[in-house]
Amino acid sequence: METALAENKALRLPLALVLFGMVAIIGSALAFEYMGYAPCQLCLEQRVPYYWGMPFVAAGLLAALFKLPSCAARGALAIGFVCLIATLILGAYHSGVEWGVFAAPESCGAGLSATTSDAGSLLESLATATPPSCDEAAGRFLGISFANANVLAAGALALYAFIALRQ
Repeated sequence: METALAENKALRLPLALVLFGMVAIIGSALAFEYMGYAPCQLCLEQRVPYYWGMPFVAAGLLAALFKLPSCAARGALAIGFVCLIATLILGAYHSGVEWGVFAAPESCGAGLSATTSDAGSLLESLATATPPSCDEAAGRFLGISFANANVLAAGALALYAFIALRQ
């Protein structure tokens, strides 16, 4: 019993940091989308593992805080790790599409290139909008595209979760 409590206490910080990181990544993606950087289909698919992982990691954090069996917290962190690896793989594929290493999927271009808050011009913007292409980065900052940034961020969080699971 004492070991389980100590393990729960040791998992609180990793669970909190992984959850914070996942929320920050999704929040950043949504903020950039709000600022006019329309996501392509692959960008949207990279978000799905975060959406799946965040509730599990949050539940694991609650399990650790409420001193439930440590296997619940450890299992939740493991699920978060798997979700981070999944988005890392999707991000690496998307990066490869941007660099011309892989062909873009046929579903590419299903998003919108602009957003509007004016309901009157919404239909007009939908009629004239061109969907973003998955093989062109919406923006690069210091030479890093959003897909590249996702690979780096998800990789760092996955590595941290892996190290926490091993201890």
